[in-house]
Amino acid sequence: MQKKSPNPIDVSVGENLRQFRQFAGISQSSLGTALGLTFQQIQKYESGINRISASRLQEIATLLNVNVSAFFGEAKPVAIADGASIDPADPIIRFLQTSEGHTLNKSYWKLPKRLRHQILELAQAISN
Repeated sequence: MQKKSPNPIDVSVGENLRQFRQFAGISQSSLGTALGLTFQQIQKYESGINRISASRLQEIATLLNVNVSAFFGEAKPVAIADGASIDPADPIIRFLQTSEGHTLNKSYWKLPKRLRHQILELAQAISN
């Protein structure tokens, strides 16, 4: 008997769930707890192995402060303050959504302002 693979739509919804969750800085455990689920269930949602019901998707959207429609299709730019937007396809945004990017960003903002400025100048000098 052949193992059934996840539906591509469920996989896409799960990938978008992961992006929105990581962007919000919420762990799988924290999201699971807020929904009354285990982190393993969130993992299954994010991989597309388990489908997310419409009511559960609405709960998740509310917790992550996104529209339900944002989970379907390709991620589109999200409007933020002052008319700016965040494009989820931008490589910098994709990096910030990784655990490495999240850790780097979090660590950077813990530094004193003067040191952050010096690190920024160093990075610019090295990259030139």
